[in-house]
Amino acid sequence: MATILIPARWASTRFPGKPLAIIAGKPLIQLVWENCARSKSASRIIIATDDMRIAEAAFDFGAEVALTRADHPSGTDRAAEVAALLKRERVLVNVQGDEPFVQPQLIDRLIHEFESDRRLEMATAASPIHEPAEFLDPNIVKVVVNRAGNAMYFSRAPIPVDRDGEGSSTGLRHHGIYAYTKKFLLQFVSWKPTALEKSEKLEQLRALEHGTTIRVLKTKHSSLGVDTAEQADAAARLLGH
Repeated sequence: MATILIPARWASTRFPGKPLAIIAGKPLIQLVWENCARSKSASRIIIATDDMRIAEAAFDFGAEVALTRADHPSGTDRAAEVAALLKRERVLVNVQGDEPFVQPQLIDRLIHEFESDRRLEMATAASPIHEPAEFLDPNIVKVVVNRAGNAMYFSRAPIPVDRDGEGSSTGLRHHGIYAYTKKFLLQFVSWKPTALEKSEKLEQLRALEHGTTIRVLKTKHSSLGVDTAEQADAAARLLGH
């Protein structure tokens, strides 16, 4: 069985109350949940939050909610608290609560990857970068994959470098969606942050530094996350509002 976990917190530094920001007439967290609900492979969706305002809004649109501790350093840790209580699930998909354009088809592809490869422990997604400004933007995480489709490295720097300027460099933009086995997720959060993770501020590097294989599924569609009020306005425009 596969379950989608959507961590959501109120106290965003750049955008407090972000999960309840109204976009196209609905709270942001509802847009995320509705896209997740279109997945054909997930049997359950749980919003994991420490804030009753978010919980009550989620109850209103029919979501299942798990209340968590308030002191989690990341959404992954929040998701892991809920995962530890689940009994039958083998595969968990962690969808960030600020991804209103997450594709249900991508969620299904991630889940299917675990069905076809029982040895797989962790997977994520990436899409091609077409704009040079995005490639240079440290807020956009890049990933390099090997021929088997597994991550070699994630960075905020522009990787891979086109040393000779021949235009042959093909950048991939990492998407903020992860899938893992429940067993691996609980192991991952037990590890202390690693040196590369601290340097890049990217927790997926913790998995790579421990030798974990991270499968990277490629998609043509980029996913606009919402980190600021301006990005919320941009998301509303894309939704026709």
